Amino acid sequence: MTGLLDRFGRRATDLRVSLTDRCNLRCSYCMPPEGLPWLPQPDVLTDDEVVRLIRVAVERLGVTEVRFTGGEPLLRPGLVEIVRSAAALRPRPRIALTTNGIGLDRRAADLRTAGLDRVNVSLDTLRADRFVRISHRDRHDDVLSGITAAASAGLTPVKLNAVLLRGINDDEAGDLLAYALAHGYELRFIEQMPLDAQHGWTREGMITADEVEAALRTRFGLTPDPGPRGGAPAETFLVDGGPAKVGIIASVTRPFCGDCDRTRLTADGQVRNCLFATQESDLRTALRSGADDEELAERWSRAMWMKKAGHGIDNPDFLQPARAMSAIGG
Repeated sequence: MTGLLDRFGRRATDLRVSLTDRCNLRCSYCMPPEGLPWLPQPDVLTDDEVVRLIRVAVERLGVTEVRFTGGEPLLRPGLVEIVRSAAALRPRPRIALTTNGIGLDRRAADLRTAGLDRVNVSLDTLRADRFVRISHRDRHDDVLSGITAAASAGLTPVKLNAVLLRGINDDEAGDLLAYALAHGYELRFIEQMPLDAQHGWTREGMITADEVEAALRTRFGLTPDPGPRGGAPAETFLVDGGPAKVGIIASVTRPFCGDCDRTRLTADGQVRNCLFATQESDLRTALRSGADDEELAERWSRAMWMKKAGHGIDNPDFLQPARAMSAIGG
């Protein structure tokens, strides 16, 4: 087995595992206020099935990093044991979690003990009123408590993910960075992508990487990070000479598809070879039909081989994926 290669010579070593499509927030760039129909429970992979597919990816396909996502992965009852099983694999993968932070204050220590290495927490605003406007839930204090608990538990570096929305929180770039610097967190700004369930995304409404960078430069000195970027999605900058850094993930205006090293597994057992893929490859049916590890690995490899050169957002025939971000995983 040669790993998860595609036709353009890229090798996927970073596995994003969506553990659920459910979420306890309703962020406007992801889903409508009333929510979405959730996956039927029988369609969702069991804990044992998730662990087995991670094992296949690590032991047979060369995956070196596993990131658990959602929906909101903290809603998965078996999360701690899934993390513990992933940490027991050899070679041991690096293990991360992307979360909205709600409930992290109660689970951070257990997750760290189980083997979780670090977390990314979404924090789009420092203002509770704006948080309610964006997420349609009054949980801002819970998010901040979760971030603090993650740092205290040693889930470092704690990274914060922020999406700026025009006319809502687009004046907070500098404040968010100042907050991150004051607490020793690493901040990443993410361009809003066409992955909302409402299909309301427009290029004109998106805050671009250039706009974020310009806003930050009014308060901070930014110099390009001289270190290697590799397959990392964020372009990073040293802040006021370093060592602190800030990142910008410009999936739309500065695509990094040529260096992509990610493969994705949805909560219902589908392989997605690109965040914006319009087709998926079913591993759940094979898994439940008795396929051995070799067959599962071969199916996964074939799925990744067909990955396109890029996401094609700028193409006239671009189609937004049928699944929203909440059902794909970050």
